Amino acid sequence: MTTTRYKRVLLKLSGEAFSGDRNYGIDASTLVKISQQIKQVVDMGIELAIVVGGGNIWRGSKAAEDGFDRVTADYAGMLATVINTLALQDVLERQGMITRALSAIEIHQVAEPYIRRRAIRHLEKGRVVIFASGTGNPYMTTDTAAALRAIEIEAEVVLMTKNNVDGVYSADPRKNPAAKKFTRLSHFEALNMRLGVMDATALSLCLENKLPIIVFDLQSPRSIERAVSGEAIGTLISTEDEDD
Repeated sequence: MTTTRYKRVLLKLSGEAFSGDRNYGIDASTLVKISQQIKQVVDMGIELAIVVGGGNIWRGSKAAEDGFDRVTADYAGMLATVINTLALQDVLERQGMITRALSAIEIHQVAEPYIRRRAIRHLEKGRVVIFASGTGNPYMTTDTAAALRAIEIEAEVVLMTKNNVDGVYSADPRKNPAAKKFTRLSHFEALNMRLGVMDATALSLCLENKLPIIVFDLQSPRSIERAVSGEAIGTLISTEDEDD
């Protein structure tokens, strides 16, 4: 069995990761590829929780800019994450994994309510836990939900996936070929440099709780497996006094 650095991890999947090469919606073949990566990690004995975004279906902040009430728009975004959760859950279970969907807003017909102790118990039993509906609060991003849930379930690391970007850069490498890639940053540096890794609330939560973040390209072969194995991949964001 492959040696792993972490035992319990929180994987953040953006909504855009679900759409593949499309501009909108869910691409089935892309979800299968993601599920195969997840299965590799689960087969290694990793306790895995996942937070999913909903930007492939609805983005609350953008809808608010278009004139929607911000609170209403954010709740619609939470429902978009539920759609993605159900799609991911179905694909994972067809790959032979046991899953549980937990939602921060009550939607009993399709997901259990989020209860911290229940989530931890599912992880201890080897089930993949998918957190839906963000934090359940408007104005809070799914990045913040990822940081918060990781802290609550005592995950050892947040795996922040990107699409076709292999880490954190000084600028968008797709627009600026001269952008510098960082292999390691402190939480303070990521906050102060405003690098767009995740929103400031999420980064601050990770900083206060000394929770490391690994930012990497989801499309890279075996990327999730390599991250949990401790390989140098993407960009590691951690507290300055954390041991290597």
